[in-house]
Amino acid sequence: MTIFKQEIRSQKLSIIIWSLSIGLLIAACVLMYPEMKSEMDDVSKMFASMGSFTAAFGMDKLNFGTMLGFYAVEAGNILGIGGAFFAAITAVTALMKEEKDRTAEFLLTHPVSRTRTVAEKFFSTFAIILILNMAVLLCSVLSILIIGEDVDWSVLLLFHLAALLMQFEIGGICFCISAFLTRSGIGIGIGIAAAMYSLNIVANISKGAKFLKYITPFGYTEGADIINDRALNIGYIIPGMIIMITCIVIAFLKYNKKDIC
Repeated sequence: MTIFKQEIRSQKLSIIIWSLSIGLLIAACVLMYPEMKSEMDDVSKMFASMGSFTAAFGMDKLNFGTMLGFYAVEAGNILGIGGAFFAAITAVTALMKEEKDRTAEFLLTHPVSRTRTVAEKFFSTFAIILILNMAVLLCSVLSILIIGEDVDWSVLLLFHLAALLMQFEIGGICFCISAFLTRSGIGIGIGIAAAMYSLNIVANISKGAKFLKYITPFGYTEGADIINDRALNIGYIIPGMIIMITCIVIAFLKYNKKDIC
């Protein structure tokens, strides 16, 4: 597990910065809620009259007057975009950075198979994503306890579970891409995360584009759907997990055959 531990250590500063950035932003929004609570009804009416814009972000199905409704919109966008970017950047650099930093020869001369190398990098990538989400969840829970609002904790946990699965899926896709790269691919990773987010917006606006929900992992992170159904949409999650697993398998196959110099 030497590679696994080294990967975690090398990403320590990144984990701290991203966790604090996302966690504290969400906490700040939660702490503002008591002051804004009395105005939320007017906000809900305002957004209800904004047509496609409201539907694009799922705000037509939410009640901003409730803590969960407010949280789904504010935390949903912060954790959704921030978490997706973090997962993409972490995963897309996992396999290619050895070539980029000219450390591949040193790594591969050790008595460790390529399969094990990929496996440890894969598990470390997903562990890093998990650590970020645990830190963010802790910030969220503490901020809600501080303001003393009653929330349905089971729904809140489902919301964060959906975000974690979304990041795992994006991580799996970008991990696969990393196996094909020899130079920096951070821009590619961010582009994939942004494209997935955009596809979900298109699916929300256009009824004819609903099929995109089966492609983008943001399809099963809709706060409105989770709050109203009190469950995750398995119909969207299963295709996403199949895509993730397929990408991970391809990454293993590609890296084992890759000409690394």
